[in-house]
Amino acid sequence: MFSRLGRFAYVRRRMLLIATALFVVLAAAWGSGVFGVMTTDGLAPPDAESTRATELLEDHFGHQPGDRDVVAVYTDPTGELTVDDPAFGQAVTAALDRLPASEVLSWTSYWSPELTEQERAEHVSLDRSSTIATLTLSGAGTVERLESYRGVEGLARADDGRLETYLAGGPTSVYHLQQEAQRSLAAAQLVSLPILLVLLLITFRGLVAAAIPVAMGILAILGSLVLLRCLTYVTDISIFALEITTLLGLGLAIDYGLFVVTRFRDELDHRDGDVGAALAATMNTAGRTVAFSGLVVIIGLCGLLFFPQPISRSFGWAGITVVGFTILAALVVMPATLAALGPRINALSPRRLRRRPGTVTREDRAWAALARSVTRRPVPWLTGGLLALLVAAVPLLSLEPGLTNHRYLPEDNEAQVVPRMLDEEFAAGHAGEGRFDIAVSGPVPPQDLAVYLRAVDGVDGAFDPVVHRADDELTWVAVGYRGEVDDPHNLEMVREIRALDTPAGAHEVLVGGDGSPPTSLDNNEATTAALPWALTFVGLATLLLLVVCFRSVLVPVKAVLVAFLSLGASLGLVVWGFQEGGFQGLLEFHPVGTTDVWALAVIITIAFGLVTDYEMFLVSRVHEEYRATGDNQRAVVVGLRSTGSVITRAGLLMVVVLAAMGASATSLFVMTIGIGLTLSVVVDATVVRSIIVPSAMQLLGRANWWPSRPGHPPRSGGTSDRDPVDAPILSTRGRPVTPREEGRRSRFRAAPPWLPAPRRPAPGDGAAAHLQAPPRRPPGRTRRARPAR
Repeated sequence: MFSRLGRFAYVRRRMLLIATALFVVLAAAWGSGVFGVMTTDGLAPPDAESTRATELLEDHFGHQPGDRDVVAVYTDPTGELTVDDPAFGQAVTAALDRLPASEVLSWTSYWSPELTEQERAEHVSLDRSSTIATLTLSGAGTVERLESYRGVEGLARADDGRLETYLAGGPTSVYHLQQEAQRSLAAAQLVSLPILLVLLLITFRGLVAAAIPVAMGILAILGSLVLLRCLTYVTDISIFALEITTLLGLGLAIDYGLFVVTRFRDELDHRDGDVGAALAATMNTAGRTVAFSGLVVIIGLCGLLFFPQPISRSFGWAGITVVGFTILAALVVMPATLAALGPRINALSPRRLRRRPGTVTREDRAWAALARSVTRRPVPWLTGGLLALLVAAVPLLSLEPGLTNHRYLPEDNEAQVVPRMLDEEFAAGHAGEGRFDIAVSGPVPPQDLAVYLRAVDGVDGAFDPVVHRADDELTWVAVGYRGEVDDPHNLEMVREIRALDTPAGAHEVLVGGDGSPPTSLDNNEATTAALPWALTFVGLATLLLLVVCFRSVLVPVKAVLVAFLSLGASLGLVVWGFQEGGFQGLLEFHPVGTTDVWALAVIITIAFGLVTDYEMFLVSRVHEEYRATGDNQRAVVVGLRSTGSVITRAGLLMVVVLAAMGASATSLFVMTIGIGLTLSVVVDATVVRSIIVPSAMQLLGRANWWPSRPGHPPRSGGTSDRDPVDAPILSTRGRPVTPREEGRRSRFRAAPPWLPAPRRPAPGDGAAAHLQAPPRRPPGRTRRARPAR
């Protein structure tokens, strides 16, 4: 199948490249519009109590004048102007008067005649140099009100050069999160792409070869924007999903390009420049690698579909779509590009950078030395590696789950500035206060409602419960609270209010409110309840896939357990670095004291696929050598030495992309995910793959591959008898199997197809020569034609 795909790309290369060029033009023109249709909604499950309360109140009473959507602060930083100066009032009133009625239902300010003296005092700062105005936006939901905010964001600012204007509120936070995501994505691309090009130039030692993975990465970004915009017509897509999945596609495209281009250059040398045959062989091996790698990552992303929040499906479907497009580009567009280039893939290669085929590098020797040390003393190495992971995971014990809100924006963002100004400069009644809602359905007698309100007021942390709106069918109660929405004290307050007795006559009592403690509580509880199911699915699906590939029991079980240990260590470092502020000096952010549970869920699902994917390359090479020789220790040494440099380069390229995403992000949510995924890849490369996996495989010995045996290996992939491209096949003694022997032993197959091609040894390489695969036979039938009798 994959070799036929390679031949198709070779024959139809011009058509494929023209179609790709047209797609790039479309993607650049239309795909960039996705930033304007993103949302941050969907943090709470649709059937959660907080969601049902908000929808019930919104549907019944609607969005009415007086509802506070945006808070505007007008201030003179010099302190020379006060609200008592006519110029101050004229500038603020002029800005508010020009707001279109189609976008703003109502507004109130210090100069509004309907305010009482107490309300007027709450609209001015203590030094009277600042005042607030509240805006009620038009629109039936968050998306419509966000569009209204876009129309007034510039108009609401005072024109007077002496006054500064700061806007805050729900639509404001969403608007700035979208803007910050767009800037962060552009910054991450500008930072990562030049670094990736330099690293690929060092790896491939040729400019043309290095440019192809980068070009595939750019294509992956553009394709991701188009596909995500298409998804917005079907479902809501989170602004965070856009930034994270797009850069994930970039990293995977670079990784896939590394494996495909490396294999193509090797095949081109082995086949004396026959481009068609080299491309067919490349797709039959490296193409399979790409397909399997993408499948592993997609399995991890499918875990997000188990969470009930709409944002989870946003992440899941966006990630699956982007990874699927990346795989398609690597299996179709990249082969067509390689077919068009042919031997010119080695062009623009400086002589000083050229490497002779079969040269053993210092990097290869270093990996071989590490492999020998680990296999000679596996117990100390394994013990040390496991202790390192457990120590790194300790901060998880102090995890405080939180919810993404305005605090995850930069400190100098106006959505962050306004709460601080209200807290520090205005009278009591604004400082650190918020409100959530209680929906009481049914005809409740006034005296019974009063008893219920007194009970709510008696709950520690709740204050001033008042009836906001009411009729014969529904009563809307607004309750005040202090502190952050994810403060553990406020979450406990919500639990106590929900446990109160229902007032007489009420059919149902729902506690909710957008962006309030009830929403945070429901989000945390839903995530905690769904996480075990998601992890079970991802673990079992990966385990089944590995069992099918290796026909082994212990290797898949070990791989899944080690992946979870690695994730625990990475998440522990995330908690220490962001919740406790360990990375504050390095990344220049303000820790909020909590860790967004959704950030952890995204890190777990994506990192599980990446970590398992990289381990598969190592275990596959060990499996191949063990099948060939039956010597487990030798297989571990050869596997680590053969794959160490290739996987390290792939991991380094992925780290560059993920670290650029985290370091350039101004949103703490995206920064947490970017750095968290970076840490997972680093932990896997330094501790798991280099120490724990080889030492564990050395201790398990032949039990690794039970119930298979080296003399009767399982069919774990490879080139079929009908395939026109032959892969190297070794006997149990390490020598090539003759075509006649191959026909007699139909169950004997080549090494797993996702294994990168071994480097051909140089003539006279000596002891290293027998560890490499023998030269391939020319393309054609896999069995010799019998001579005519």
